[in-house]
Amino acid sequence: MDRILKILEDNARLPLEDIAAMADKTPEEVAAAIDEYAKAGVIKGYKTLVDWDRTDSVRVRALIELKVSPKKDHGFDEIASTIALFPEVDSVMLMSGGYDLGLVMTGKSFQEIALFVALRLSPLDDVLSTATHFVLRTYKKDGVMYTDENKDERGYNFL
Repeated sequence: MDRILKILEDNARLPLEDIAAMADKTPEEVAAAIDEYAKAGVIKGYKTLVDWDRTDSVRVRALIELKVSPKKDHGFDEIASTIALFPEVDSVMLMSGGYDLGLVMTGKSFQEIALFVALRLSPLDDVLSTATHFVLRTYKKDGVMYTDENKDERGYNFL
């Protein structure tokens, strides 16, 4: 059944018949598997990948590294859950390496994100430090290329 999940992850808009053919299952088996995955919480939802740079929408994305103080009985879960409740935060991940939590968030401006970090995130008791990295351009996201050409900023082909 992992094959069905991979197919859906790559393109959730495929008809059941196509998924069934690709997974060597019947459409009924695929539909039942998808329903079961949804009930079990394996499938969390379906999203469209949008290249916001090609729209008139002004959006700024940031990756934020956090060092936090874990709670004795809850580890990192309590502070991660608190941060995940902020509507501005798109993703919260427990990380290995130089920091504890990684956040992805979207705002209307660099200033909006900076103010969120300064006024809402940093004051949390368990947050020890933050490092904010702004996304300047997306080349590939979730396995999908966002660039039409294989040129760097100087105009040179790199592939």
